[in-house]
Amino acid sequence: MVQMHNPAHPGEVLRAFLPDDLSVTEAAQRLGVSRVQLSRLLNGHAAMTPDMALRVSLLTGTSAESWLMNQVQWDLWRISQEPPPEVEPLQAA
Repeated sequence: MVQMHNPAHPGEVLRAFLPDDLSVTEAAQRLGVSRVQLSRLLNGHAAMTPDMALRVSLLTGTSAESWLMNQVQWDLWRISQEPPPEVEPLQAA
């Protein structure tokens, strides 16, 4: 398995995009989500969903795909830190 580095959680990346003077409440209002939902994402307790990725892309002028790829990279890194599952490979024909 390829060794991956520890990527930032998408919420951590999003936090860097938000201006310091923008409150979580105001950011959530701009995104059209609850403050709790945004707070969970920003604190790494929730995943970047496709819906949220689209909203964040519209807010920040970035691509939804980049936010989802960040989530995939983080998820893969996290799971790579655990023992691999036992899987029986397909036999070559």
